[in-house]
Amino acid sequence: MWRRLRRDGYLYLTGHLDPEVVKGFREYYFASLAGLGITEPGRSPREGIGRQGSVDNGELRRRLFDEIVPGAEYAQLTAHPRIKSWFAWFLDDEVHLHKRKIIRHIRPGEAGIGTATQAHYDLVYIREGSDRVLTAWIPLGDCPIEMGGLTYLEGSHHWAMADERERGVNRPAAWMTADLPGLADRYDSRWLFSDYVAGDVMIHSAYVVHAGTDNADSRQRVRLSTDIRYQRASEPIDWRWQEHWYQGDGL
Repeated sequence: MWRRLRRDGYLYLTGHLDPEVVKGFREYYFASLAGLGITEPGRSPREGIGRQGSVDNGELRRRLFDEIVPGAEYAQLTAHPRIKSWFAWFLDDEVHLHKRKIIRHIRPGEAGIGTATQAHYDLVYIREGSDRVLTAWIPLGDCPIEMGGLTYLEGSHHWAMADERERGVNRPAAWMTADLPGLADRYDSRWLFSDYVAGDVMIHSAYVVHAGTDNADSRQRVRLSTDIRYQRASEPIDWRWQEHWYQGDGL
């Protein structure tokens, strides 16, 4: 698995979590945000069927940052034994979960800059600690390609690492581009996609370039996902990532 991570920049752990654990959190999340215009009223929160129209963003931010992000349900998911123990086994050390954990939902039809995650690699945001931080991206529910799941630029960690270490290039803490085809052409590469299902977990290095795409789901499901970061507790830890994610934290 280490050879594959070094070669590909990511590991695809299919069926790593119990699907019911993931779907249960999905149900909790959308039930917690009921009445804000994100999902259709009268439908099961577990389905997460998107509602078109305006959203009460002020109340959304309050519930997300004051209740869900610091809440027990999210903590139980992100430190689930199947996740934490896997990292401890893989890294062969005591592990540290960064307190700043991000959860995102994308409704069908939401598109453009500021919605789908643009191309970047994670190191540009966590430079104050180890560069051997590993990210776990977890789709919270089934996520076929049309829902806009995570995509990786094949082989990108090799040139990103070379730029950082050999040429002294330290990219600023910002997205690289929203033009995914153009970036692939520039590096003579291709974007890798998959039909993710509830229970899958993607692990990737801090150097591999990745992005999210628009949600064009014909069933009108909201894409929900979380990305969290683990590392060896014995290595330098970026102090800026040791508080809960909140609006305007600057990272």
